[in-house]
Amino acid sequence: MKNKTLFIKNVKAIISCDSNDQVYENMNIFIESGVIKDISNKVYEAEKTIDATGMIIYPGLINTHHHLYQIFTRNLPEVQNMELFPWLLHLYEIWKNLDADTIRFSSLVGMGELLKTGCTTCFDHHYVFPNNVANNLIDVQFEAATELGIRMHCSRGSMSLSKKDGGLPPDAVVQSVEEILNDSERLIKEYHDSEPYSMRQMVLAPCSPFSVTGELMKKSAELARKYNVRLHTHLCETIDEENFTIEKFGMRPLEYMKSLGWIGDDVWFAHGIHFNDEELELLAKTKTGVAHCPVSNMKLSSGIARISEMQKMEIPVGLAVDGSASNDGSNILEEIRVAYLLQRLKYSNESIGGYEILKLATNGGAEILGRQHDLGSLKVGKAADLFMIDSNRIELVGTQYDYKAMLGTVGVKGSVDYTIVNGNVVVENGKLVNIDEKKVALKANILVEKLNCSN
Repeated sequence: MKNKTLFIKNVKAIISCDSNDQVYENMNIFIESGVIKDISNKVYEAEKTIDATGMIIYPGLINTHHHLYQIFTRNLPEVQNMELFPWLLHLYEIWKNLDADTIRFSSLVGMGELLKTGCTTCFDHHYVFPNNVANNLIDVQFEAATELGIRMHCSRGSMSLSKKDGGLPPDAVVQSVEEILNDSERLIKEYHDSEPYSMRQMVLAPCSPFSVTGELMKKSAELARKYNVRLHTHLCETIDEENFTIEKFGMRPLEYMKSLGWIGDDVWFAHGIHFNDEELELLAKTKTGVAHCPVSNMKLSSGIARISEMQKMEIPVGLAVDGSASNDGSNILEEIRVAYLLQRLKYSNESIGGYEILKLATNGGAEILGRQHDLGSLKVGKAADLFMIDSNRIELVGTQYDYKAMLGTVGVKGSVDYTIVNGNVVVENGKLVNIDEKKVALKANILVEKLNCSN
């Protein structure tokens, strides 16, 4: 239900994640037309009031890399012990049978889980467009996002380099450069809203150096900059990818991307595990970003990204769940804790802390998506995107000494109590407000069976 005004009263603690790292205790929040109007002790009349006694409020989390369609191929026994390249080769043969129904329901399921775990903005990297399916899959994703009430950044991903031409994907999911660019321009014109507090934005995102041509990379960058939209792709995820670009192009992955015009503050790369020192310096100098996917990187044995070093160098970094088939979940709260623990494992006392990881999932994500002016923290004038957790849960006893770090050091298992996007309650008492979860799950599992039995 949409409300023009919302009043949240008696909040135990508000973790603002603002530039001063302000924590408000025993305060109220007044929201109007999707924007935070006041954080104080004042009392307001509103269309909806939430008594937040005992609650901790955090800024909505921002997911900077996902493949929602992969939810329908998660937990498959035959790929559980594979690394990236063989994993992809096996799954392409299933993904070539995607259609609008599988995209709709995988989007509802994945974004539903994101909302239930505190995520209010989702970026999805969809790049599989089977030859026999209409180019309406991104349209379907936006419809699902609107139904759920989540803030959505979609990408027009693509693959143009098939196996027969030296790439990884089969012909069935590869498109021509002209077809990709035409649909990219259509989607930008139809959906991209660059206004503050926008609920829909577009990104151009050719899949990876091993699945697209250099021509497509160059022309995608030109088109994106013509319309002032951002650029995204996978990079430096595995040593196999590094060997591929050295063998095919005579360059390491980042050098190759730089040669194609893919560097700058409008570009971010997924994973970024295998950058060397010189490459980190280039990222810092150009403000090129990285989406950190800790669980996926562990599942596929890809490595541990140098996030603690990146943060000290002020490289833009956001947090991400990655595809559910390389993660088996869409829970960004889990990513916060895993990211914290992975950095501790790699860097010991030189690692960044739990609160710094939370700021990557909020401020960092906002910067990467170009939304730092309206998303990523809780302050007057920012979008009313937030989530609430009852501090009186038994599993949170003893956490009161540092609520800022808690999501990293202790973690929160299960759903949050409330998620609010654009001033609207979309999760209440741990349940999605705008869809029937059970009906969606039943229908989705029928489609899962159909997809996985289609080969």
